[in-house]
Amino acid sequence: MNFAVAPDGTELAWVAQGAGEPLLLIAGQATAMDGWGPTAELLARFYRVIRFDHRGIGSSGRGQANRYTTRLLAADAVAVLDAAGVSSAHVYGHSMGGRIGQWLAVDFPEKVRTLVLAATSGGRCDDPGTHADAAALEALVSGDLERLIPLFFEEEWARRNPDAVHTFFTSRASAWAKARHFQASREHDSWSELSSIKAPTLILHGTDDPLTPLRNGILLRQHIPGSVLVRVPGAGHGLHLDRPETIDWIREFIARKRRLAGQMS
Repeated sequence: MNFAVAPDGTELAWVAQGAGEPLLLIAGQATAMDGWGPTAELLARFYRVIRFDHRGIGSSGRGQANRYTTRLLAADAVAVLDAAGVSSAHVYGHSMGGRIGQWLAVDFPEKVRTLVLAATSGGRCDDPGTHADAAALEALVSGDLERLIPLFFEEEWARRNPDAVHTFFTSRASAWAKARHFQASREHDSWSELSSIKAPTLILHGTDDPLTPLRNGILLRQHIPGSVLVRVPGAGHGLHLDRPETIDWIREFIARKRRLAGQMS
């Protein structure tokens, strides 16, 4: 376990595994770095995978209450990269982690080689097609595992991977921190600045995501120049875990962009 120091002095726990090009994983709201589970293990076969606990989560410090915004949380991610001795990395963000990844690419473009956004959104939007299903939101707030699992994972995968499911849903965090994570995610609004993203961007979105409907991924594709959207049939909000084929798509995307960059240099 290592610790980075955020701009306000908060200690952020992080780990690295594997070798190769650096790949930063940014977890969703109130989710610890351990929640990446088997996905991190698989990616570490090909990259130097860097994970961290958001402020207020897991082994990281709580920090200042006013720094719980997705834009300021991106500065935390930069602190982790700096502590890991990484000048730039591929960035993979899930849900709120994807919101943070957007700001990372907007505000710190030199830090982002490629950007992968899974089950995420540009934030608040008047389009009703972007809004979460009311019953799904009620289930999310309930904390009832039996109601939560179907929102995120395919039933058979969840049955075969009980440890990964348990770890994903049981991050150590206080009610104080969880509330601020939910607020940060809810107040996110990057739509007007997404056009400035220069990093090659891959968007992964489940067609059956009840928490962040597919319409969000479609709009991200329209707002981020040159981005690629992959619709994952039947997938819910946890496709970063229960759809291991996405790892191959990420590897192919990164390799293709690397080849193109080499041809242009």
